[in-house]
Amino acid sequence: MTRAKKTTIAAAAIILGGLWAYPTLQALYQTVHLFDEDRIVENFRSADRLWITRTMPASTAPRPYAVGTPRALPETFIFDEQTIDTEQFLTDSWTTGLLVIQDDQIVTERYSLGNTAATRNISWSVAKSFISAMIGIAVDEGHIASIEETVDTYAPELKDSGYGGVRIKDVLQMSSGIAFNEDYADFDSDINRWGRGFATGGSQDEFAASLVRGREPGTKNHYVSIDTHVLSMVLTRATGKTVSAYMQEKLYQPLGMEFDGYWITDKHGAEMALGGLNLTLRDFAKLGSLYLHNGALADQQIVPADWVAASTRADAPHLQPGVGFGYGYQWWLPLSESGEYMAMGVYGQYIYVNPSSNTVIVKLSANPHYNDRSYIPSNDFANLALFRRIANTGAD
Repeated sequence: MTRAKKTTIAAAAIILGGLWAYPTLQALYQTVHLFDEDRIVENFRSADRLWITRTMPASTAPRPYAVGTPRALPETFIFDEQTIDTEQFLTDSWTTGLLVIQDDQIVTERYSLGNTAATRNISWSVAKSFISAMIGIAVDEGHIASIEETVDTYAPELKDSGYGGVRIKDVLQMSSGIAFNEDYADFDSDINRWGRGFATGGSQDEFAASLVRGREPGTKNHYVSIDTHVLSMVLTRATGKTVSAYMQEKLYQPLGMEFDGYWITDKHGAEMALGGLNLTLRDFAKLGSLYLHNGALADQQIVPADWVAASTRADAPHLQPGVGFGYGYQWWLPLSESGEYMAMGVYGQYIYVNPSSNTVIVKLSANPHYNDRSYIPSNDFANLALFRRIANTGAD
């Protein structure tokens, strides 16, 4: 073979290799820059342009909320002995949507930064509460015999990992005992390592199976997002359906979701259960309303009432709220006399439920300063203070 031919073949190999690698490199680049200030808002409403997705069609029997008498937001609220201007807080936290539902009627609905009622926004960890609801349904239907069973009973590939022998219940309560660094501000953290692996085509199942034990399960509430992926592994093996298909049947259709929604998936077809759900503001709210009504909608019990009750209370000392939030089955529990609970996602996503005032609030945001702990609009307790002020406004 002549040198010219060898050079030509080598050049062709480099070009073809570059073409093969380009989508992976592009995905990695998009992931690394996902939260940049000049991109974050668009990225949060355009996940279907960035990743592989699986669609859930809108319900054939949509259930729009009734619209009540519009209610102005409180001008201020108190946080940490400071008076906070509500409008400035919403602006500074890069709020893209705010929905207030009281007595099952919309009293406030606002969109900003280009979002509309039809915008499907990424949930981040708000998705975890949807996964919990589906686990409850699967238990009720007998697909999962008991949450006292271990996760490797249903996902045997986890047997030799840190998840081997861990109860489903401990995973639900973020008490799996897995050693994990969830710091989004740390480039080398486990959660960011997972994110880069996801972007470059890695298997979430294999990532979960690579994790090791850090402490005895059921003894400490330690937030591990991969716990929710493990729950999705249990769910899909137990039901024989994808997360999207099961959600379509058990939640999406009966709740009357008004718009198509979708899950991000990895290249192996597994949903990003820990945070890849994309819905509209109103459709996110429907889970909060369902739980407010103890899992029932009209005359249909969609999620078992006892599951809703168990999901929204802390049943062990290490789960109790105190200076921080407590934890239920993938729901956050503030110290409260009114039975409040929340679904929370990074960068400012919330579903807040207050049974005492019959209130559901959904706030979607794209806050690029989320990892700045000194920045008040990034503080979950500051957002909680706002929600409480809104929920109690009608009683003023």
